[in-house]
Amino acid sequence: MSARSRNLPRRSCISTPGSSERFLAKAPSVTADMTFLDLEDSVAPNEKVAARARVVDAIRNGQWDDRVLCVRVNAWDTSWTYGDIIEVVGNAGERLDEIMLPKVQSAAEVVAMDLLLTQVEKNSGLPIGHIGIEAQIETARGLINVDEICAASPRLETIIFGPADFAASIEMPVLTGGVAIPEYPGDHFNYVFSRILMAGRANGLQVIDGPFLKVRDNEALREFAQRTRVLGYDGKWALTPDQAAVLNEVFSPTQEQFDRAYDILETYNKATEDDHTGALMFGDEMIDEASRKMAKKFLSRGERAGLRRSAH
Repeated sequence: MSARSRNLPRRSCISTPGSSERFLAKAPSVTADMTFLDLEDSVAPNEKVAARARVVDAIRNGQWDDRVLCVRVNAWDTSWTYGDIIEVVGNAGERLDEIMLPKVQSAAEVVAMDLLLTQVEKNSGLPIGHIGIEAQIETARGLINVDEICAASPRLETIIFGPADFAASIEMPVLTGGVAIPEYPGDHFNYVFSRILMAGRANGLQVIDGPFLKVRDNEALREFAQRTRVLGYDGKWALTPDQAAVLNEVFSPTQEQFDRAYDILETYNKATEDDHTGALMFGDEMIDEASRKMAKKFLSRGERAGLRRSAH
C-alpha cells in the first residue's frame, strides 16, 4: 500500500481523461481529494497507447498538492493492462500513489496486479509496495467475489462501485447508470452498496461510490449522494469541478456534528476514567461504549476533512 495515501480523504474522486492534454493540464487546479488520470473508458481505443506518455508527463510535471493521485489502467481482459503498468508506473516517479484496476471479477486479478507492480517497482527504483491499488466492482461476478477481492492484497486501499457497467452486467433495463430510477419503489442498488461496504470495511478499506452522470444537475447529485453517505461510504466520483465541490460538502460532517462527537468523546472518557461509569446521560441521550465508537469515527472523518473543534 502507499503509506502516504491510504488514510487520506476521498470525499471527491475526480476523473481526468488521459488522452486530453487540456484536461490533464487543468487537473491539479481542481479542488478534489483524489484525482485519477484515466486510461480506460474515457480514452478511445486508438488513443490508449499514446495517452500513457501524456499521463506520465502530467504526473511528473503537474503542480499537484497533497491529494491522492491515481491512474486508472485498462482491465485485464484487454490487451493494454501490462503496458499501462510498465510504461506509467515505470516512468511516473514516486508522486503516483495508486493504480485503479477496473472490472475486477476475482481475487486472482488483484494478486496478478500486485505481482506485476512489485516487478515494476523493483526495476524502476521505487520502494516495494509503494503503489496502492483501488479495485472497481462493476460486474455480477465481481460482486459475488467481493469478499475475496477485498482481502486479496495489502496494497488495496479502496473498493469502488461502478454503476453503469454493473447495470449492463446484470441487464438492468436502464440507459443511464448512476442515477435514480423513478419506476423502482426504493433504491435499486441498496443491496449492492451494502454488500460492497461490508466487504470493504471488514478489510479496512475506504469505500467509494461511482459517478452521477447528469453532470449539470448538482442538486440531484447532492440528494443522490446522501444514499451512500448515510450508509457509511467515504466518498464518490466527480466528473466536473462543480460536482467535486458538492461531494466535498456532502461527505464531510457539519461543524455542529463534529463538535457534538467531540463533546460525546470528552464526556464519556471523563466518566469512564474518573468516575468509573460505563453508561451515562448526555443531555437527553444515554451514551455508552457504542456511542464512543460512533463518535470516534465521526471525529476521524471530520479531521480528515480538515475540521477542528469550535472554540468553547
